[in-house]
Amino acid sequence: MTPILEISNLAVERGNLRALWDVTMHVMPGERVGLLGANGAGKSTTLGAIIGLYPPLSGQIKFDGQPIERQPPSANVARGIALVPEGRRLFPEMTVRENLEMGAYLPEPRAALAAGLNDVFALFPVLKEKAQQPAGELSGGQQQMVAIGRAMMSRPRLLLLDEPFLGVAPLLVDEVVKALREISVRGVTVLLVEQNIHRALDFVERAYVIENGRAVLEGSRDALLNDKSFSSKFLGLD
Repeated sequence: MTPILEISNLAVERGNLRALWDVTMHVMPGERVGLLGANGAGKSTTLGAIIGLYPPLSGQIKFDGQPIERQPPSANVARGIALVPEGRRLFPEMTVRENLEMGAYLPEPRAALAAGLNDVFALFPVLKEKAQQPAGELSGGQQQMVAIGRAMMSRPRLLLLDEPFLGVAPLLVDEVVKALREISVRGVTVLLVEQNIHRALDFVERAYVIENGRAVLEGSRDALLNDKSFSSKFLGLD
């Protein structure tokens, strides 16, 4: 089986600073994969490079076997990639429904707007109740639901999630995880960036660890949990 996403020797600069030096990884169709590491390690930059925000200095990014590293974000969204950015980045004065509709700006999702909204409301019933409420009035967890729902409106096959549990109350984290599992069951491949290692490993099947802009470790959830150096460094276990 061909990876849906394949990254080889990726190097990226942001401004005048090197953010990534050497990242190599792959994601198979239908997988739930984590991208773990400390703050500033290069996790968000990796997602930004995949969607097309940061053209690489060197290396290659393939989606469905085709190179995409020089393509703009709009082209990559049309291919089937969606990003839920860190901090959600909603339009706070627009309603929940209007924010969701922003995710369906391409012709095919726009033609199926009603069906897309119904799918999102099935994932997050509270958003249907608050559809006409300004997004800025929602709780952090509910805003995260809107951000995920907006990404799903583009009908992605690969969903990139950047710190989806940041600023979300524990009870709502459980609801978000439940929805992400449902998204995975629907056949959407998920690549998750998360600083909360425990929470991430509860969800993903496999993960990569990035340190100082380099992918330094990869393994299944169980393999990482049984790796003494990983447990000591990232989980605080001796």
